[in-house]
Amino acid sequence: MNAKAYLSVSNDVEAALAAGRPVVALESTIITHGMPYPQNLAMAREVEEVVRANGAVPATIAVMDGRLRVGVSGEDLERLARQGHEAAKASRRDVAALLATGVMAGTTVATTMQIAALAGIRIFATGGIGGVHRGAEESFDISADLEELGRTPVAVVCAGAKSILDIAKTLEVLETNGVPVVGFGTDKFPAFWARASEYGVDHRFDDAEAVARLLDIQAELGMGGVLIANPIPEADAWETDAIEAKIAEALDDARARGIGGKATTPFLLQRIFELTEGKSLESNIALVKNNARLAAEIAVALSALSADRRA
Repeated sequence: MNAKAYLSVSNDVEAALAAGRPVVALESTIITHGMPYPQNLAMAREVEEVVRANGAVPATIAVMDGRLRVGVSGEDLERLARQGHEAAKASRRDVAALLATGVMAGTTVATTMQIAALAGIRIFATGGIGGVHRGAEESFDISADLEELGRTPVAVVCAGAKSILDIAKTLEVLETNGVPVVGFGTDKFPAFWARASEYGVDHRFDDAEAVARLLDIQAELGMGGVLIANPIPEADAWETDAIEAKIAEALDDARARGIGGKATTPFLLQRIFELTEGKSLESNIALVKNNARLAAEIAVALSALSADRRA
């Protein structure tokens, strides 16, 4: 039995892939662990609509009912959203156990990439990637997302790394894993709620067609993933100093409560939500939609390249 035996692809996504039409993968930990119900369900539906409005088919990915689900929608999407934090948070190490037990789970960046590649989806939109946590020199808390980007041939559109992370070390680990970091319309690596960090990107591209050509060559060379860093829209961005002050306070609270490991990011996001009186969530939703739009545009351009090759 091979891995695809555990894969369940929705009819609309399967038809799009078979016809060579553009498809964008979407993760589900943002639904289960990123925000409360019903805001999470509304956000998921809005992000899918952004993908459709820009010419691609959305494919929300989750682990449900002992299957790797690609294209979760309708009642199943609502079931996932209602489950919220009661669902597991699935990274690569968890997949086999979750399939064996039938436990529902939202998929992280790493697992969404893994399942998207299995289904034949080449591009994926998320909010921000996981990375190297602050204090990792003592905790060794480094997200599996970074290694997955080095080995799985899926492009990830994100608003950089979450500002709660150590961005310098995150970029160093990406370099170690051979991951090209592409700035879309920017020379600086974005910091999630802030449009720019102090660190540069490897390469800058200013249009979706150019990014699609890069991804096409990357695939032909048989190399791994590409990180496409897309800054949060200016109207929704935070000044670096303002958000850093909130992050520092949230980190202090996490240390005081002894919170670590995979519980860290959900706790910090919730605490920053509280400290910003909900404004961080508004920015989060805006940047996810912006990433979904760009991913759809790149998927359309990739599809056109494939069509030209077949002609």
